[in-house]
Amino acid sequence: MRTAKGLQQGFSLIEIMVVLVIIGLLVSIVAPNVLDRADDARAQKVQADFSTIATALKLYRLDNYNYPTSEQGLEALVNKPGIDPIPTNWKKGGYLEEAPKDPWGRPYLYLSPAEFSDNDFDLYTLGADGITGGEDQNADIGNWKKDNEQG
Repeated sequence: MRTAKGLQQGFSLIEIMVVLVIIGLLVSIVAPNVLDRADDARAQKVQADFSTIATALKLYRLDNYNYPTSEQGLEALVNKPGIDPIPTNWKKGGYLEEAPKDPWGRPYLYLSPAEFSDNDFDLYTLGADGITGGEDQNADIGNWKKDNEQG
């Protein structure tokens, strides 16, 4: 029997290049799909946050007979407002633990009375770019828009 002492073990340069090309093709196909999913996840987080904030605002209204004003903002759900109208039955500990931020790290915008809808209040975010208008991940998202409607 012969032993293979003199044979080298390992991969050839061609084999390594073929594997790298295959990996490159997979990344070029998978990466755009994953990045789109991240944008979708951010939009879904906004909708979930709107629901949480709306619930807290409704509880605030039940206790104090009206929603916080635009000047009091969403901070009124965390700390008792010091400007008129000062709530008389503000819940000790607040309605939220902290002022919510959108997925891009900016505070949600709040208007009461509503200016963009027939609701009692408007909640919205200006999207990834933080500028009014835009498309795709830069689109404004508001509580008056349906999930598939942006801009």
